[in-house]
Amino acid sequence: MPTTRMARYGGIAAMIIAAGAVSLPAWGQAAAPTSPAAAHVNAAQSRSFAGDLAAARQATAKYSTNLARAKADGYQIITMMMPNMGYHFLNPKISGFDVRKPQILVYEHVAGRWQLGALEWVFTSVPKHPPLPNATYGFFPAACHYADGTFIPHADAATCPATAPKTGAKFTFWHPDLITMHVWVWYPNPDGLYASTNPLIAPFNKG
Repeated sequence: MPTTRMARYGGIAAMIIAAGAVSLPAWGQAAAPTSPAAAHVNAAQSRSFAGDLAAARQATAKYSTNLARAKADGYQIITMMMPNMGYHFLNPKISGFDVRKPQILVYEHVAGRWQLGALEWVFTSVPKHPPLPNATYGFFPAACHYADGTFIPHADAATCPATAPKTGAKFTFWHPDLITMHVWVWYPNPDGLYASTNPLIAPFNKG
């Protein structure tokens, strides 16, 4: 990718974090017995985690059914409907991990309306310490992205086609291999808070 394009979207290439690791039971499991002191620490961690999720939800509430507001704030489409996920919208100005500022908003679309389903943070490598307790990750290969939400996996920024091969849409940006962390704070997910896909989204797969 030419230097000017990389500078414009440079934030996405600097998403490595250093957050404190915590130890909590997996979703749906009971914690093992602990000493009173350890129990106090775990309770404090649980409250902190709940606070983080509440903060993420509160900060993104303005986008929950208002895609136009998200676009006005800098989020732009990077994928069409991905089965059992949704449409992904990225704000290239956001880098690093801030629970109140996800890089990506994942929307569901049905009957002409948009509903926020998941928030997503991206990293250039697996975080040394989980940014949220028990976090699990997905993977998105290096790709060229286009203005209509189409993309093509592509390892070299410098050789991205200027327009989408199938649709002719204008090239917007390229990113390297990314580690992804979905957090389903706006739509229930029986597969877990951090699962990449959500079986309950299946009815929306046709967009």
